[in-house]
Amino acid sequence: MRDLVYYHLYNPQGVAHWIDEGDDEMRQAYLERFVDKEGQTYLHRFYQKYRGKSEAQSLALLTDGVYPLPHRLATVYRSVYPRRDLAAFGAWLRAKHPALSASDTDELYQKYSVEHFDLQDRGYLARIHPLELWLVGYLAEHPNATFSEAVAASREQRQQVYRWLMKDSRRRAQDTRIATLLETDAFMMIYDAWKRVGYPFETMTPSYASAIGASGDRPAALAELVGILLNDGKRRPLVRYESLDFAVGTPYETRLQMPQSEGEQVLLPQVAAAARGALVGVVEQGTAVRVKGAYKGPDGKPLLVGGKTGTGDHRREVFGPGGRRIASQVISRAAVFTFFMDDRFFGVLTAYVTGPTAVGYRFTSALPVQILKSLEPTLRPLIARAYVPPPAPEPEKPEAVTELAAGVTPVAPTASDGTRGATPVSRPAPKITKVVTPKKAKALKPAPRKIRNLEDLF
Repeated sequence: MRDLVYYHLYNPQGVAHWIDEGDDEMRQAYLERFVDKEGQTYLHRFYQKYRGKSEAQSLALLTDGVYPLPHRLATVYRSVYPRRDLAAFGAWLRAKHPALSASDTDELYQKYSVEHFDLQDRGYLARIHPLELWLVGYLAEHPNATFSEAVAASREQRQQVYRWLMKDSRRRAQDTRIATLLETDAFMMIYDAWKRVGYPFETMTPSYASAIGASGDRPAALAELVGILLNDGKRRPLVRYESLDFAVGTPYETRLQMPQSEGEQVLLPQVAAAARGALVGVVEQGTAVRVKGAYKGPDGKPLLVGGKTGTGDHRREVFGPGGRRIASQVISRAAVFTFFMDDRFFGVLTAYVTGPTAVGYRFTSALPVQILKSLEPTLRPLIARAYVPPPAPEPEKPEAVTELAAGVTPVAPTASDGTRGATPVSRPAPKITKVVTPKKAKALKPAPRKIRNLEDLF
């Protein structure tokens, strides 16, 4: 997985190509993006901490983490309530420090005004994260504000808090933070590539662990991927029905046929062929060898079978100092075998146990492989039908078509008194009999109706 990430980072069109070019504008853009992202992370944490609390509760919670030196408390109060007067400030501060005189509170009130220090400096003086300091003041003025509103209002403050990071002397710190964003961008390119071959989820966690476990192993997605490999890298639509027949055996008989799709080439044919070879190796001499030779074609020869096995023991573990595991919770256990047979069949078998009961199971991917092997008698008729050639169409025989000669009309005979008789006499009309080929005979039939929607059937 790391090799894939590095490829998307450092190939000539990779997301990190600009680093070697010394593009200062890109560096600035990435730093601002990092600041905005990390600032929102901290802001969300602080919002959860103070949401729903009153002004007094928020101020008490904020100052609980501050060593109660007068200048620190003064910085906190003046930051949260910048427009409150000296009397309110003095009363609050002397409640914390009764020994302070009126001149002391007046000096602290003037010295630690928000006009004298920016947000980053005030956070440093109070030993509080600047965004926490800002958020408590914002919620004091907007107690019903949502998190989205707080994010929108703090755009300038989030950039201001990370002013230290923008200095040229912080080049190494900049590179470390930019690298995290570049790696995230590389994972997004991997996600786009995976999505084209059936990755079933709408998001992807930017982690090397995405290559293992349950990252993308929904059975339908795995089966579709094998189908892409069998189709030489083409992704074709998945269909349940190829045709629909209406009113069979009536004059209104209609068939709706699914049009054939050329599909989308999502993998190079050479890549698909190499992947098929690797899957065959798993069955021939790997973890799925027990299914080797189990399925045979009509000629008695073994079908070419390939596949990929996987076992997942999903746990949530907590580690303490020194890497010592202090807690472990079993989430689920799963085993899967994704397979294909010759060029006609492919699918997925999954064994899955979820919840606390999973701790009592120790099965591996050998279980679904054995199940596939045991299903051979059941699947044998299906496989046999797939290799039966379709019946050859019977040759159409010429058919005689009789047509009346143009312009000849049967008439009633003339009676002896010169009048027309009421009953016509059988007078054979001139006939033209010709033998036409099946192609011409079809041309004489009514043209089939075009069905554009279901209403055209009635």
